[in-house]
Amino acid sequence: MAVDTEEARRTAGVPARRWLVIAGVAAAVAVAVYLLAVCTATGQALENAALRGADQADAAESAQAWRALDEITVYSLAAATLVIALTGALRRRWDLAVAAVGVIVLGQVVVQVLKRFVLVRPALVPVTGDFAGNSLPSGHTTVAMTVLFAAVIVAPYRWRGAVMLVVLPWAVGIGQYTLTAKWHRLSDTLAADAIALALAALASWWLARRGAVRPYEGKRRVGRVVIGSLAVVAALAGLTLGGILWGVPLAREGLPGADEWVIHLGAGSFASAGSIVAALVFLLSWRRLAT
Repeated sequence: MAVDTEEARRTAGVPARRWLVIAGVAAAVAVAVYLLAVCTATGQALENAALRGADQADAAESAQAWRALDEITVYSLAAATLVIALTGALRRRWDLAVAAVGVIVLGQVVVQVLKRFVLVRPALVPVTGDFAGNSLPSGHTTVAMTVLFAAVIVAPYRWRGAVMLVVLPWAVGIGQYTLTAKWHRLSDTLAADAIALALAALASWWLARRGAVRPYEGKRRVGRVVIGSLAVVAALAGLTLGGILWGVPLAREGLPGADEWVIHLGAGSFASAGSIVAALVFLLSWRRLAT
């Protein structure tokens, strides 16, 4: 018996390959960040200059960064994970809950194993103290980004824009705060963004393979378009500002003579842009798709 083509299109699953591509590219970005920033003398010297520049941050700004980072604890992460799991349970969608919680849990497993047991920081430039050890990837940035991605996965389609509006600024702020507080380098945050995106893409791939993802045929939501457009503008602004803050002094004085405060500000701009770009890539991969 012939199947109605419109009904078949409406109920057909969404091809999952897009998320495998995103996961592969994100993993490649994480590797590239490590090789360029950690395994080269230029990368290490540039990021160390940004760390020293953070010493010039305003005391109130540094205190705010420390407070925000201190709020991320095992207990607060457990609470956020519980809320996300309960959201899936209330929707009677255990698969969404498993996928979302899996992103958060695996995020911490992956970054802690990489940071503590796999990746090393070769001694390519003179440095002493805590900065001599490997700090890539950033666990705090991974927490923020995986919570964001998990919330997007488990939220109903109509609430996805609201989730981005509430959680994205917090996640972006955490990435930048790690630099202000001198807990991490720029490469640590960028690698964390990429790893979180890769895991979220794999979770989305798993859902699509299960047939849990369907095209959304409702009306376009203007608010979500506005939020996405603002995020694009913010990402472009961050990349442009970071390029100027790094490009101009490095071209004029070179790294040894560049103002370290300016280098730090440029690193912060790139960190914010990296988190926004990762979020946009994931959100666009779910464009007009619902669970």
